[in-house]
Amino acid sequence: MAGQSKPVRLSPWGSAVAGATGAVLANALVYPLDLVKTKLQVQVKQKQTAEGPTDIEHYDGTVDAITKIAEKEGITGLYSGIAGSLLGVASTNFAYFYWYSVVRTLYMVSKKSSANPGTAIELSLGAVAGAVAQVFTIPVAVITTRQQTQPKGEKKGLIETGREVVESEDGWSGLWRGLKASLILVVNPAITYGAYQRLKEVIFPGKVNLKPWEAFVLGAMSKALATIATQPLIVAKVGLQSRPPAARQGKPFKSFGEVMRYIIEHEGALSLFKGIGPQILKGLLVQGLLMMTKERMELLFIVLFAYLQRIRKEKLQKAIDTAAAKAKTSLPATLK
Repeated sequence: MAGQSKPVRLSPWGSAVAGATGAVLANALVYPLDLVKTKLQVQVKQKQTAEGPTDIEHYDGTVDAITKIAEKEGITGLYSGIAGSLLGVASTNFAYFYWYSVVRTLYMVSKKSSANPGTAIELSLGAVAGAVAQVFTIPVAVITTRQQTQPKGEKKGLIETGREVVESEDGWSGLWRGLKASLILVVNPAITYGAYQRLKEVIFPGKVNLKPWEAFVLGAMSKALATIATQPLIVAKVGLQSRPPAARQGKPFKSFGEVMRYIIEHEGALSLFKGIGPQILKGLLVQGLLMMTKERMELLFIVLFAYLQRIRKEKLQKAIDTAAAKAKTSLPATLK
């Protein structure tokens, strides 16, 4: 019908910006939890010797870690490395949401169907998008992990830490440490977003735009499931990207399997789940806030793009009318 316009669909770029914006806001709010879970995951209890324990500082849990860090480094210590972390969050989520939108759209077009993909397909699409995103963004994750585990007197900026990684290890390839583990860990966002889509269809069937609290609950539930399933790999990846324990005398781990064996040997199998408390709490808050914010951001972008589209049409029509008026006035009197 005249006067009606097609609904504005968010492009992959718009979806990526909305997702990255939501992720940055969510992670900034809970960053101390991210710092604490990293410190808990990299600490390895050393066996007692005649010389005494080798750990300089040991944290007994989330609250203990927050308390000790605040006492030793002040409140700012709880935000150490936040710039690099948020840069990594922004780049990773931008890449993920962009490629997820692209591969999902391509799949839907290839199938020539508007029906939602099944659970297995949804997980596969998420895994592909996550793998592509990791290849491009893992250097920032490596640098951030190093910044979060630097002792108080050795704090360095983003560029300096990156230079240290390149110079002290395997050259530029050191910035991609843990890539294999990260590629395996794409099942985490795949499980998260696959579960989110499925839970959304089951709990809120046919509903397109969720309320903020609904998106928060679904995001939190889906992230909790993914975190529990992949925690050992998360711990191993952090161990790969951080400085090696003192007992290894500066010798870095070569694979996530080696990290796992080292942790089991020194602390037992259950230590593969160390830091799961702040990991899940952070995941619940971040994923809930992210999906809640992303839903709002997508609506905002749709409204913005619709407004810009209308402005562009009005300007185009005005230009056409102006050109037509000029053409009319320039015609000879006999042709008017």
